[in-house]
Amino acid sequence: MIIDLSGKIALVGGASQGIGKATAIALSEAGANIILLARNEDRLKSTLAELNVDKGQKHNYISADFSKPAELKIAVENFLTHLKSPVHILVNNTGGPTPGPANTAAADDFTNAFQQHVICNHILMQAVLPGMKSAGYGRIINIISTSVKVPLPNLGVSNTIRAAVGNWSKTLANELGAFGITVNNVLPGATNTQRLQSIIKNKSEKTHRSIEEIEKEMLAEIPAGRFATPQEVASAAVFLASPMAAYINGINIPVDGGRTPNL
Repeated sequence: MIIDLSGKIALVGGASQGIGKATAIALSEAGANIILLARNEDRLKSTLAELNVDKGQKHNYISADFSKPAELKIAVENFLTHLKSPVHILVNNTGGPTPGPANTAAADDFTNAFQQHVICNHILMQAVLPGMKSAGYGRIINIISTSVKVPLPNLGVSNTIRAAVGNWSKTLANELGAFGITVNNVLPGATNTQRLQSIIKNKSEKTHRSIEEIEKEMLAEIPAGRFATPQEVASAAVFLASPMAAYINGINIPVDGGRTPNL
């Protein structure tokens, strides 16, 4: 199976590290032109240099902060105004909320997370939607979490907000399918990123157990017996971005080594 995204333009959020960066690189290797989106300009420039250009792709980046939705909207709309082609692929991805139980979370924790995930995703979708409709081709891919199927312990805010993104995306899938636009979610399980290491460290400090013990406990829940690589999650996103996935719409795809305990 060869996926060729030559001529397609992909806007990838959270693209300076982790799953976002891996997805941007994988899409470029499939021939897509990439627009990186994140707040750290130095990391964006570093990632830009790693993107594949074997098919003459042209890549660029937008530096914007997801904690400031109004500024994100201005930055993205200004960039797209000067773009001569529609964005065909949107990968919504940004860092997850701080770990912790739901019952001790501040109200602002939920509000801030809702802004960074649901509202920012919505801003990006609306920015690229006219171009997708005119092209008759659109792929909106949300990198969220297996918690939309089964809430995860000690991730109260994340569980809540990820579920909101999941229902937002299913609603959009129903609304946009007639335009050749699909909306799907990739649900990473425990993936070897800075985010996972932060969660492990947080749990270690709160329970006074070693990092090694926490990792062993987490791995015991995964039938595959290991953490995912960011590249494995990226592969699912690249497939969903391709013409091969044209009839896959409004679904969740766990990439979790079999950890999620239901279908």
